[in-house]
Amino acid sequence: MAHSTLLGLTHPGAVELARQLIAVAPSGLSRVFYSEAGATAVEIALKMAYQACQLRGETRRTRFLRLTEAYHGDTVGAVSVGGISLFHDRFRSLLFPTLPVPSPDLFRHSYGAVSPAEVRRRRFAEATEAIERHAQEACAFVIEPLIQGAAGMIVHPEGYLHHVRELTRKHGILLIVDEVATGFGRTGRLFASEHEGIEPDLLCLGKGLTGGYLPLAATLATEAVFASFLGEWAEAKTFYHGHTYTGNPLACAVALASLQVFEEEQTLAPAHYGPKAERYAAGMERLSRLPHVASVRWRGLMGGAELMRAPAERIPFPPAERRGHRAILEARKRGVLLRPLGDVIVLMPPLAASCEEIDLLFRVTEESILEACR
Repeated sequence: MAHSTLLGLTHPGAVELARQLIAVAPSGLSRVFYSEAGATAVEIALKMAYQACQLRGETRRTRFLRLTEAYHGDTVGAVSVGGISLFHDRFRSLLFPTLPVPSPDLFRHSYGAVSPAEVRRRRFAEATEAIERHAQEACAFVIEPLIQGAAGMIVHPEGYLHHVRELTRKHGILLIVDEVATGFGRTGRLFASEHEGIEPDLLCLGKGLTGGYLPLAATLATEAVFASFLGEWAEAKTFYHGHTYTGNPLACAVALASLQVFEEEQTLAPAHYGPKAERYAAGMERLSRLPHVASVRWRGLMGGAELMRAPAERIPFPPAERRGHRAILEARKRGVLLRPLGDVIVLMPPLAASCEEIDLLFRVTEESILEACR
């Protein structure tokens, strides 16, 4: 069958994919809820977290902590826990209020002439202060682990995710980890959360789940979250949420095939992934030496290069000059497709790219930046 709803039904592909996702996901996650896009996976996680708190009698917990400059999708709930003014400010009156936590960006929001270690310490302190101040009203903290993608490839300092997990656990706040962009090998591990050994309460997956061949997303939950919804029928504890193409059989089959490729080809094994990551890092180092590249930031094969008029003084190009857009047009002339986030050039080659193709990517990017910033 091309499609069979999961409204009261199931099928072998959905069951087997759930089993395999649980097997490879961070430990503690034991339940799977399907949808078809990253934003819907986040919406589901938000509603699950909110309802779980309400069902547990924690009725004061009605708010979500989220990072400034966050991006979790373009549906209304996902936008509510976002924080990119260009994308989100126009819709502010439609959104529910959230609790902002300063992004742990070590590059674009400096404290002046202080050491990187001191900046890092202050970022951790800001997270601590925000979480403790809202400990009684927050039902969950929503976070992109390690890298805030749409914000311009902001890489979090080492240990930040673990710090947030420890604080949220201490104060009884659920942790929602959005791995829609970072999941399935982008950062060198199957999931970015693995780098810091954390166990989220809810995990959002999309994009790489099917290798990009068909739309499919999933929200994984712990048994404790799932148990909050159990009860007698008359209690109406059910999670009343669904999508027409939830658990689409074709998409589930493709996701299973993609996971099989990861296993059979050992995509993330050091012998396969390591040389590509080394070539990627070498390319980023070369870009960092260009006169108009203010910073490069990356984990694994996911990162970006930020362009500025005067990098040493942190003076940006005027937005109207669209230098990032100019650079990607130059790259297109040379046969390489790139994407700009303002004046940040995104560099996310597919995991299947060869070392030679990664070298080509950076050679063309270097030429294109030099041409666009003349």
